[in-house]
Amino acid sequence: MQIFGVDIGGSGIKGAPVDLARGELAQERHKVLTPHPATPEGVAGCVAEVVGAFSWDGPVGVTFPGVVTGGVTRTAANVDPGWIGLDAAALLSARLDGRPVTVLNDADAAGVAEMTYGAGRGVAGTVLLLTLGTGIGSALFQDGRLVPNTELGHLELKGHDAETRASVKAKEDGDLSWERWAHRLQKYLAHVEMLFSPDLFILGGGVSRKPEKFLPLIKGIRAEIVPAQLQNDAGIVGAAMAARDGAPAAQ
Repeated sequence: MQIFGVDIGGSGIKGAPVDLARGELAQERHKVLTPHPATPEGVAGCVAEVVGAFSWDGPVGVTFPGVVTGGVTRTAANVDPGWIGLDAAALLSARLDGRPVTVLNDADAAGVAEMTYGAGRGVAGTVLLLTLGTGIGSALFQDGRLVPNTELGHLELKGHDAETRASVKAKEDGDLSWERWAHRLQKYLAHVEMLFSPDLFILGGGVSRKPEKFLPLIKGIRAEIVPAQLQNDAGIVGAAMAARDGAPAAQ
């Protein structure tokens, strides 16, 4: 079974049909740059471009970098504030000629995919997936059940929003070495570990392709830390799962 998934990120919007029997992209993904400012209309146009590149005519799942409830986007940390309180599912469906659209938090999508097909498959206890990119997204699981919309990248760390210190964007903007960035990430992980005592951290986003650059530099964390197996495709896979199953809700 194939369903289309789209992952809206702070720097890029990418999508592809997903083979949900295998949890893999069925075709090479198509990516466009996220418009700046990332207004609802601008982003919706990009989503339509990505979907149109495949002449897709079925349901579509779409991730969003913020809190999403019932298809409505409630926060907008790294995109235009025009998203706040918007019925994003209705907007995107209209731009996709009435195709059914399911919208969910981007890290939740990545987490559900990793728990089903990737590094979290079969893992009991408390698992926390963190997506490291323009910001920091989070997906918290207890015995495989998702607690939606945790948004732990916005925890305060040294008087700052944590993602402004420990995201990949913070590394790039500050021209930080892997060592300096890993030190910041370690402090963030220690703070989250103190609050949630996870058994496993899964680190996702594009940086998960280079775990050897930073994972050996992180010390003093009790929980096991592993890179996401689906890497930067996890959001697309999770979006497609949501279009098939419905957006995850609080258990």
